[in-house]
Amino acid sequence: MRRIVMLFVLILSVLASNAQKKKNIIYPEVYFDSTQAKKALGIGKGTIEGRAYTKPRNGYGFKAPLANKIYASNSTVILLPVTPYFDAWYALRKKKEGKKTTVYMSDEAYRWRLEARTDEEGRFTFDKMLPGRYFLQVIIGYSTRYTQNVYSGSGYNSYGRTDYYTPQDYYVDHSERAEDFVDVKEDGEIVKVKLH
Repeated sequence: MRRIVMLFVLILSVLASNAQKKKNIIYPEVYFDSTQAKKALGIGKGTIEGRAYTKPRNGYGFKAPLANKIYASNSTVILLPVTPYFDAWYALRKKKEGKKTTVYMSDEAYRWRLEARTDEEGRFTFDKMLPGRYFLQVIIGYSTRYTQNVYSGSGYNSYGRTDYYTPQDYYVDHSERAEDFVDVKEDGEIVKVKLH
């Protein structure tokens, strides 16, 4: 029996590995200008203040509008300057990304980013920003608790044989991508954003 279980686990890992290999990865076919990205991330006087959160999804995959917010606690928010290369990447992602296709940007383009860490309530800040257009993104991880009845044995009572069930909790992990564009219009401006 143990050999059958081990064989089954091996087959599953091979299938998962093959599924990963079959995923199509594409990149924008546009030249990345590092000088332009470096200039966009220069030191200014603007500030971007934000809060990152999501809401749990219901059984149909939609966010429950009246549910409590789940804050992106101790998460990394990335900021990318919106350049022609970024525009090409974003348009390609909207058009092509799906279950079988992932759209990446080049390592060099991704290198030109800023990062901020959120606090316990999802707040983050990017300071010393120049006027310009930026893209913010954070991955919010959370778990949802569910309860199911699990068979715990059987016995006899005055009605005959009876099966007994005990409520048992289980958790499902989720990962949500929250992102938005932000415009700093004037040097010294404070821009507030909700990232959800």
